[in-house]
Amino acid sequence: MDPSADFDPWSPRFVADPYPGYARLRAAGRIHWFAPSRQWLVPHHADVRALLRDRRLGRTYLHRFTHEEFGRTPPPSAHEPFHVLNGNGLLDLEPPDHSRIRRLVAKAFTPRRVDDLAPTVRRLAGELVTGLLAEGGGDLIATVAEPLPVAVIAEMLGIPAADRPLLRPWSADICGMYELNPDEETARRAVRASAEFSAYLRELIADRRARPGDDLLTALIGAHDEGDRLTEQEMVSTCVLLLNAGHEATVNTTGNGWWALFRHPAQLAALRADPALLPGAVEELLRYDTPLQLFERWVLDDIEIGGTLVPRGSEVALLFGSANRDPARFPDPERLDVTRADNPHLGFGAGIHYCLGAPLARIELQAVFGELLRRAPRLRLVAEPQWKPGFVIRGLRELLVAC
Repeated sequence: MDPSADFDPWSPRFVADPYPGYARLRAAGRIHWFAPSRQWLVPHHADVRALLRDRRLGRTYLHRFTHEEFGRTPPPSAHEPFHVLNGNGLLDLEPPDHSRIRRLVAKAFTPRRVDDLAPTVRRLAGELVTGLLAEGGGDLIATVAEPLPVAVIAEMLGIPAADRPLLRPWSADICGMYELNPDEETARRAVRASAEFSAYLRELIADRRARPGDDLLTALIGAHDEGDRLTEQEMVSTCVLLLNAGHEATVNTTGNGWWALFRHPAQLAALRADPALLPGAVEELLRYDTPLQLFERWVLDDIEIGGTLVPRGSEVALLFGSANRDPARFPDPERLDVTRADNPHLGFGAGIHYCLGAPLARIELQAVFGELLRRAPRLRLVAEPQWKPGFVIRGLRELLVAC
C-alpha cells in the first residue's frame, strides 16, 4: 500500500486528527511522494530540522532561476497583488535579500520593543477575559483568542482602533493561499485582500512619514544600515507578515491548546495548581497540536533524503505536526505533558526563517493562558468543537466554554 494514502489534507476526518496518519508515514520511511500536490512528504523530526537549515532548499527559487528554468509555470498575472505582497516579505525570500531585510527589520522590531509590549499584552488579555467572564462564557476563540494578537499587532504598528476590524478578514483571506492546491475562489479573495491591505498600509506609511509616532511602523521607516533602507513595498510586506504569522500562531495555539487541556483534565489541574509551569506548558501545547502543520521548500540543488534522490525543481512538504510527535525525539510523544522539559519542537520553524515574532507570540500565549487559568478556575467545555477546513494552518472554528 502507498504510505502517502495515509495523508489526506482535504479530508475533514484527517484534519481533525492527522497524528495516526503521521505515525504510519514515519514508520513507512523518511520521505514519500504525494501525487495530489506533487510534493515529497518529510515526516521525521531529524529530517525536518535538518532541511530547514539546508541551503540546498529555499522558500523561493527566483533568486537563482526563472520560472521556466526551474520547470515551473509562472502564476497567473491576475494573482500579481498577492505574489508581490508575499514575495517581498521575509517568509518567501532567500539571501541576500532575506538577510538584508531581516537585518533592517530587526533594528526596528527589537527585543526591547517586544519586552516593552508585555504590559500592554497583559492588559489586553485581561480586558478580553473580563468580557468573557461577564458573559458567563461564549466562544473562546472569537471573544479572546482572535482579538488579542490582532489588537497587539495593531497597537504595535500604530493602526487606529477604528480600522482594526479590517485586519482579521484581510489576514484570513491572504492565508488561504498557503493551503495545498488553493482553488481560484481562494486566490480571488487573497488577491483582493492583498490589494486592499497594501493600499491601506501605503496610506498609513505616508501618514507616519508626515507625522512620526512611537510605533513600529515609524521605526521601520527609520531603520537603516550603512545607507540602506527598506523600500515601501518591503515595509508593507513586513507589516502584513507580522499580522498574518503573528495572529495565526497565537489564535490556533490558544484554541488547540485549550481543547487539548480539556481532554487532559489531570494536566489542566496540574497547570492550575502551579502557575510556574506555564512557560513550559505553552511550549508543550505548541508541540502537541502544532498550529502550522506543514512548511514547503523548493529543492534548489539535487539532494538525497533517506536514500531517495530528490531532484532540483522538486518541492518538499516538511510536516511540522508529524515531526513534533516523532518518538525518536520526544519520549511518549502522544502524551500531553505540561512538565516536559526537553522540548525542541518546531512550532516556530528553524534556520534563517525561524519565526521573527516568536518572542511576542510567547508573551501573548503566556498572558492569555495565565489570565484564564487564574481568573476562570471553573472554565469548562460546552460542546465538542469542529475544525476549520484548512490543514496547513490548522485550528478550530470555535471553542464554546462556560465560566
